[in-house]
Amino acid sequence: MDATAPLLTLKIDVDTYRGTRFGVRHLVRMLRARQANATFLFSLGPDHTGWALRRALRPGFFSKVARTSVIGHYGWKTLMYGTLLPGPDIGARCAGELRAVRDAGFECGIHTWDHALWQDNAAARGDAWTQAQMDQAARRYAAVFGVPPHTHGAAGWQMNAAAFAAHDTAGYLYASDGRAALDARGALCDPGSGPHRLLAGGRLLRCVQLPTTLPTLDELLGREIDGRLITAGNVAGHLLSLTAAGPRDHVYTLHAELEGQKLAPVFERLLDGWLAQGYRLASMADYYEKIRHAPLPALPWGWGEVPGRSGRVLMQGGVP
Repeated sequence: MDATAPLLTLKIDVDTYRGTRFGVRHLVRMLRARQANATFLFSLGPDHTGWALRRALRPGFFSKVARTSVIGHYGWKTLMYGTLLPGPDIGARCAGELRAVRDAGFECGIHTWDHALWQDNAAARGDAWTQAQMDQAARRYAAVFGVPPHTHGAAGWQMNAAAFAAHDTAGYLYASDGRAALDARGALCDPGSGPHRLLAGGRLLRCVQLPTTLPTLDELLGREIDGRLITAGNVAGHLLSLTAAGPRDHVYTLHAELEGQKLAPVFERLLDGWLAQGYRLASMADYYEKIRHAPLPALPWGWGEVPGRSGRVLMQGGVP
């Protein structure tokens, strides 16, 4: 692959016990078959996916459930973890699966300790709670892999000032915690979106942010875009149309629970399509190495909304 080719960085969020046990190994197989690189970000504590039902009153939640077949992708058992069933401890029970990803040559990092707890609370919590959550994840990562963690991608794209500061304290050089603003089709609102550094509390943080620049499958499926219903049969084509316009780097966030399981055929079409478009399929580390010496904008952190997703997310150029 041409070293000057644009990068399509694959950021894999692993949210659940089921995704860790089954989806991850399918993704490793698909990636290795194409000599593609990627970064796997793991949830390392209890799987409390059932707590997501607390979001039932959030605008857009039920429409997303209907559009994306949440039960079909996650399964009833996963949706009961933390409610009718105890949440399995992912890092303790799946340490072998996590190390197998590293041993296959892929970059590994932290997604969160408890995905549901972080996604529903992080934006409003204080320093002590935030540090405790991040410390738990870091300790478990070190116990599993034998080395400290070096990168992070926030669950649900939810962060706070203490979490950003913790990245610098931990020595992280880069993370992918936020999003770039997208229009209704999923195209970038600002073509200049991309790597940047954050201003937090009047201080410029060292850790470089690599924001997700493309929509996720669950944000597209079941929506009508340009007069066409987006389905599993045409969603890959729609995403590929967003990356065909010109040579620029992108970050795509995928999920072990979706692309690693029922939507694996969609992901294989995406991988082959991106290779045909001339992209180099990369890890977050690859992307950082490409831009580490480039002048990057310094931006305050803020919030915004992504079409097809309920609630607000950390967004480049968002509202404080």
